[in-house]
Formats: sequence, C-alpha cells, structure tokens
Amino acid sequence: MKLLTLLALLMLFAEPSRPQQAIPYFTNTREVHIVEPGKQNYFVVDEEIWNHARPDLGDLRLYDGESPVQYALSEQRDGITSEEVEAKILNLGAVSGHTEFDLDTQGLAEYDRLRLRLDAHDFVATASVSGSDAPGQATRVELPPSTLYDFSKEQLGSNSLLKLPPSSFRYLHVKLSAGVLPQQVKGVTLYNQHEQKASWTKIGMCAAPEQRQRLTVITCTVPERVPLARVDLQIPSSQVNFRRIVTIEDSKGQQVSSGEISRVRVNRAGTLITNEQLSLNATSTASQLTINVDNGDNPPLTITSAQPLALERRIYFDPQGKSALRLYYGDEKLSAPVYDYARFFRVDPLPAEAQLEPGSQNPQYAGRPDERPWSERHTTVLWAAMLVAVLGLAALALRGLRNPTPS
Repeated sequence: MKLLTLLALLMLFAEPSRPQQAIPYFTNTREVHIVEPGKQNYFVVDEEIWNHARPDLGDLRLYDGESPVQYALSEQRDGITSEEVEAKILNLGAVSGHTEFDLDTQGLAEYDRLRLRLDAHDFVATASVSGSDAPGQATRVELPPSTLYDFSKEQLGSNSLLKLPPSSFRYLHVKLSAGVLPQQVKGVTLYNQHEQKASWTKIGMCAAPEQRQRLTVITCTVPERVPLARVDLQIPSSQVNFRRIVTIEDSKGQQVSSGEISRVRVNRAGTLITNEQLSLNATSTASQLTINVDNGDNPPLTITSAQPLALERRIYFDPQGKSALRLYYGDEKLSAPVYDYARFFRVDPLPAEAQLEPGSQNPQYAGRPDERPWSERHTTVLWAAMLVAVLGLAALALRGLRNPTPS
C-alpha cells in the first residue's frame, strides 16, 4: 500500500521534459535559396514569418535535409560606441571681436567630434577648427567648419556639436564667429564615435491624413504579430521651420508613443542651418493605430504619407557550401535554440543575402504529441489510484482500532 501511495505522488509531481524539435512539429516551411554558398549568409525576417512563428521567433529552425543548421538572430538596431574625454581649454579669449581658444586633446588618441557647452542663446555662429601637434605652431591643418546655433526664441532647437574627419592632432585651435562670448564657453568634450544605423522593414499601411480642427489625424493598420518600432512621416521639402507634437494611440485610445517632428531651415547672416526629424519611435502590437499631429494655431502640415516600420531582424548562418536550406517555423511549444554559433557570432564584413521562397504549410506536419506529464494526461486513473490508497490506509487504521495491540 505504501508503494502505491508513493507511485501516485511521483506521478502527480512529475515535471514535463524539454520539448524536442522535429520537422513534423512545424506548421510552416519555406526554402532558403543561397547565391554564395562559400560565405556567411543571412535573410531578413518578413511578415510571413512573423504571422506564423512565435512572437519571440524562438521556434525558427534551419535544416539541411534532416540535419539542423545553427544560426544567430540579430536585430539591426542603432549602434553607437563612443570614447570621450574632457578637453583642456587653453588661451580662451577674444581676438578682433571673435572668441578663440586652443584645446589639449591628451587622453584620446583619435577623435571625430567636439561638443561645446555654451551658456548662450539665440545665436548662429560658424566654428572654424585647425589642428597641430605642438602648442602655438604657426602652420596648422584646416579642418571642415561647423555651424552652431540656438533658436530658443523660435523654439526650433539648438546645435553645439562639431563633426570632424577622424583626427589625431594633439592641439586644436577653435575660432567662433560673432555671437558667442569667451565667458559663455563653459567646456568642451572630445568624442571618438562609431555609428551603425538601424535597418527597418515596412509593415502595414496608413490611410490619407484627415483634418480634425487643429489635429491632422492618420489611421494605420499594422499586422498584429509584427512588433511596431517606428513611424516615418513624409512631408514635402517646401515646408520648413515647423515643430509639432505628435501622439500615437491604439484602437482603445491608449497612448503608445509621443514626441515631436520638426524641420529647420534658417539663413542667418549668410549661413544656412538645416535640420529635420520626421520619425517617431513607437512600441506596440496593436493592429489599429491613430497618429495625431497637433498643429496648434499654425496651418496644418502637408503630410503626404505615413509608414509604420518594424526593426529589421536577420538570421545569419554558414551554409557550408550548400546552395539551399529549408526554414521551418510554427511550433508554439518549442524552446528557443542554444547554439555555439550564436554565442561566438560576429558579422562578416560582406555577408551574402539569401533569398526566401514563398512560405507554405509544412506537408510533413503531423502535430506535436501530447507531452504533458502522465499525471495530467491520466487524471482519472491517478485520482482512482489515490482513492484506493486512501481507502486502503483507512481499512488498515480501522483494523488497528478493532484489534488493539496487547499491552
């Protein structure tokens, strides 16, 4: 009887095993056509994959016939790596009405940006920069100039960043045109920055803009399973010097994003300043979105189109000479793979892009067998066994009461 009770308890608390992968368990498949089999390849996750795979893409599997092929999933996000140091300002003063100073760049072997901390507002100034390897050196190398500005009054933003070609001069000489006084220069930071721009995939579609009082309203339809990451607005280049607050709401009226769009094109004292921001980051899985552009008391913007975007995901792999592989997906219970290829993954300088053939249902699909613990699949038998065990224990207890052990 004790053995029966122990067996019932073991069946009750048995843990399910890790789901195994097999081709008949995937609902969908498509061929991966490889143009350059001798190098690292990748393909882009498209809407077809999003619609049938798990939301985290953990059920994607590559096969060479019956053999799995390892891969690495990579998100094509903005990437910025940066070194920075505070530059030492030397010889700060005014020369013929212009602010000039030297910078000691010790601490950073190479740099490509300077950011000035200025206590100045409502100005436009040109920053001329030259480099040398010794202080006070008569011969300097001229670097490209930059335009600095602050439009606080117009609420059109500011810029105090100087972009340079990669440079290694020990000393820099900076000369500002009229508009910034020496005492308004509070500090300079030196940067060596490397940027990787994000890649995007177009998803869904948006209707034509509508005017509702002071709002420009755009409704968009987005595939439910594709994660929205950004919305781009297209505005004719003829519209300049605007700044608008933008909000994005889902079908329930809940705000999923807010921010500003702007375009600045101002000519001050013969210097043209241009800058624009027409995109808005947004995170949502809603199928319906509404974009609201608040024009305030200004004429409405002419928005020609809006485009929802998803962050591009790529699957990188080594085809090992194969000209075709097969991708399988659509297994909700399958755990995400753990590959050495992904752990040690690095993107080759020039990977080849493989082509995905149209998706289709997996002809071998048979469904995953019931992998629940025995206790979940046979609850009636389990409870019957436990009931028998309880009744047996009760019978033993009654027998003990009727036949007490002699003292």
